[in-house]
Amino acid sequence: MRLLTALFACVLLPALASATPPAAPDPIEGRWLGRTGDARANNLSLLGLEFTRDASGALAVALTLEQLNLFGQPLPGAVRREGTRYTGDSFDLTLQDGKLTGTFGAGRRAVTLERVAELPADTPIPTDLPPAPAPRWQRQLGGAIYAGPTVHAGVAYVGTTNGVLVALRVADGSVAWSFPAGRPLFGEPLATDDAVFFVCDNGYLFKLARADGKELWRYDLGDARVSRLPPDPIQQPEDGFDHRAPQPTLVDGVLYVGAGDGGFHAVRADTGARVWRVQSQGAIRTTAAVRGPHVFFSTIGGLVVAAERATGHILWEVKSPAPVTSSPAFIGDKLVIGGRDSVLQALDPATGAQLWKLGFWGSWVESTAVAAPENNGVAYIGSSDLRRVTCLDANDGRILWRTDVFGSPWGRPLVTNKFVYAALAAEEPYMIRHQGGLAALDRATGRLVWRLAAPNPPGAYSGGFAGSPARAGDLLLLGGINGTLYAFPIE
Repeated sequence: MRLLTALFACVLLPALASATPPAAPDPIEGRWLGRTGDARANNLSLLGLEFTRDASGALAVALTLEQLNLFGQPLPGAVRREGTRYTGDSFDLTLQDGKLTGTFGAGRRAVTLERVAELPADTPIPTDLPPAPAPRWQRQLGGAIYAGPTVHAGVAYVGTTNGVLVALRVADGSVAWSFPAGRPLFGEPLATDDAVFFVCDNGYLFKLARADGKELWRYDLGDARVSRLPPDPIQQPEDGFDHRAPQPTLVDGVLYVGAGDGGFHAVRADTGARVWRVQSQGAIRTTAAVRGPHVFFSTIGGLVVAAERATGHILWEVKSPAPVTSSPAFIGDKLVIGGRDSVLQALDPATGAQLWKLGFWGSWVESTAVAAPENNGVAYIGSSDLRRVTCLDANDGRILWRTDVFGSPWGRPLVTNKFVYAALAAEEPYMIRHQGGLAALDRATGRLVWRLAAPNPPGAYSGGFAGSPARAGDLLLLGGINGTLYAFPIE
């Protein structure tokens, strides 16, 4: 709602001001279009500016940025003119020989714009696609599902915001058992042959017997008092929403997991005894990655951290200017991670040195990268307002294809031999149009094969699917913010 209020302030209030005599036309008035971005990474966008007079006679400008799905968005601040030079809070342009040249955006990228009759408009959601498959079964679980399910040996394990972990048989969706943890669950469980591990907002890491859901132990993570802000414009007016919890990572009998108070823990899987704990900056809501003797994690405080698995000794920290809400993922020999600074980057796991970075046009990178099955350095990742799934070469950060899926792919994509499946969340009202759902893309080309729409639940700000899809044989399992777990046929 705060975004619409700002939009009304920019657009409607000037229209209500008292009329003044029209000023003489300014040479810059009209529509201008060009391209900007990083050609090396195949990361370009159409950029359009429309200069008009507002009700007071002052110059105003509206932005069209195709990759960020902004079309005719009024820009704040005054347009200043000195001869043929026009400046604003986000641009510095000179009108010469019928073109606008200069810089635009926070990165002050060089742009050249030419006068056009029309600017691009938002692409409508395709209506001529083949129909999406109907779910083979679905099960209402009573609370919103923000994390994806985990599948092991024919059983799916999924948590809900009503504080219950549920085990369901993949064959028909029947409930095998359920465990009331007491507070909301926002993270994926981890399932092994004999146990299920998960974290709960009551501050505990749980171990249950996989056969019957009996509690075996619980470990105090120490973050029971840490508040959580769901995607809601009333509860989190500063855009700091926090809709995730980590999945425990198990290696050599030790669980590695972060907590909301910034603590990162190593815990023995058999007994629940602490091996070590280190304190970091900001809540840890993402899943750790392990390679060799080292463990890697990220924080809402803007850190990516590498530590020794045996002792917790910090090897290096990389500071980002915004929360890091993407889990670190190894794509080949590179550690790939995104964040709310709208950047996806590859780090050297030995030193933390940045190897490349890829801008996402102001869109948060909430998703986690997934490697191609061939492990050839190709990765797939979603985003947020970018509304796109990106396929890239993780060796150099070059985009291979990028497809608009018309919703926010917050979770990890599910990658198979032929397809990339993206779960899509939506927020309404919002200045960028999103529709929740599930999209299937051709893995080779990025072509949108089919798309299932999932409207927001009545009265809800967010809807669709916030978590990651999971594969169970010939089924794709996915939990909705509406509290329903779905099983779709795939391939």
